[in-house]
Amino acid sequence: MQVALVVGTVVCSLKNAGLDDRTLLLVQPLTASGGAVGKPLVATDAAGAGVGERVFYVRGSEAAFPFGPGVTPTDATIVGIVDHWHVE
Repeated sequence: MQVALVVGTVVCSLKNAGLDDRTLLLVQPLTASGGAVGKPLVATDAAGAGVGERVFYVRGSEAAFPFGPGVTPTDATIVGIVDHWHVE
């Protein structure tokens, strides 16, 4: 899992049927100290997140797990909203 900041929404007028009824969000990966790292990416949302929220997400084949037995063509999915974190 990785931590990110939701920086935008993604609206598609045409997309794969496996993404019907799925919310797509633009997320910026974060370092442990909260700084931006890497490039923003599109993630499906399984947690009800919104712009400005810190979230954690999964990548790879695990990204499709929250959406059940059907096929969801995603390689990044938001699975939680972060209230806070602590780094020592």
